[in-house]
Amino acid sequence: MLKFFKQLPIYVFAGLLLTGCFNDNREPQPQFLMSLVTIQNPNAKSQFFLLRDDNKLLWFAEGFKESFKPEDGERYLIYYNIIADKSETGLYDYDVRITDAQKILTKGIFEISPETQDSIGNDWIAINQMWIVRNYLNIDFSYYGYSSNTQHYINLVADSSKTYTDDKIHLEFRHNANKDEQLYKYNGLASFDISSLEAADADSVKIVVHIDIPDEMESKAYNITYKYKESNTSAEDAPKPTIRKSLENFIRVDELK
Repeated sequence: MLKFFKQLPIYVFAGLLLTGCFNDNREPQPQFLMSLVTIQNPNAKSQFFLLRDDNKLLWFAEGFKESFKPEDGERYLIYYNIIADKSETGLYDYDVRITDAQKILTKGIFEISPETQDSIGNDWIAINQMWIVRNYLNIDFSYYGYSSNTQHYINLVADSSKTYTDDKIHLEFRHNANKDEQLYKYNGLASFDISSLEAADADSVKIVVHIDIPDEMESKAYNITYKYKESNTSAEDAPKPTIRKSLENFIRVDELK
């Protein structure tokens, strides 16, 4: 999945607007918007809609590569230009030209068992930022690694063997480095489908995400409320579309599962 260059947190695009400074003697260079989107492509076509996390609907009109046919419901970090405003049609908001796209690790909650305890791992990981959009709990995180040939496993875990009395849903954010050397600090992003936590007789649920960090006496806990009868798109911490001048030297691709 995504492995970002050392010390480069993905939350740099949360609420920021970066504009390029151009030489007066040169033509302005293209600027790239950067957004998180959910793919709407039920028929696996080469042109499709992308739903931005602020509920703006984009139409993939051109760009990137012909083989880009992501599956319906997948999450992507995309870099793009708006080429036409279509809001007056009432059908969608923008035609876009996508210049690059990186698939975001997207999965559900893993129900742990004694047999899978070791495979989930408990290597060092940290939460930089956490927010909910629709039914996705998004976690911007940091971890250590070295080899680009080693897959790291990232999971949001429910452990039924542990009991709590505060009427909250307690989950664990876990990392298995697969014995990769932990030399360099990287950032990643994952989206977890938490719709399984919804209850018919309520409109929200309080979630606690735990991280048990090796060599530290106490685990860290992060609290967040999932309001599933609302849109969850107005969270202050949710990243907003950002302008970047260039894609160069921004991300490197590696495998996270």
